Amino acid sequence: MNFKEIKELIEILDNSNLTEINIEDNKGSIINLKKEKEREIITPQISQQAFPAQAAAPAPVQNDSAVSEASSAANSEADQGKTINAPMVGTFYKSPSPEEEAYVKVGDTVSNDSTVCILEAMKLFNEIQAEVSGEITEILVEDGQMVEYGQPLFKVK
Repeated sequence: MNFKEIKELIEILDNSNLTEINIEDNKGSIINLKKEKEREIITPQISQQAFPAQAAAPAPVQNDSAVSEASSAANSEADQGKTINAPMVGTFYKSPSPEEEAYVKVGDTVSNDSTVCILEAMKLFNEIQAEVSGEITEILVEDGQMVEYGQPLFKVK
């Protein structure tokens, strides 16, 4: 086959619904032509509509009981302490290996740079630092459990 014949086959393939052509010439040479899948590109359409300005609503008036309930809720959150959250998605491990002790246990004191666990993501083991100081009051996940980004791992008081 010459170049002109191959070019004609390519044009036929482009103009048809076929995705592949296999041709064997009289010399035993095999030519295989495939169409690439077309990629659909989706672009967001942003409308340029003007939105009417809304009048600012007056602030609701709170009575003394509502204020005291809000402050007591804030105090109860402060009593519960802080949490150490997962900085990434991954598998939680409490120790460097199954034979070794956990990095931290309930009752242990941690500082900002204390390693508290390992998160495995894509076969990479990342040591997670406490980033807060205090006492571990609760471990919120199990060893080997998948965790999400921002999920609380430990409670610290």
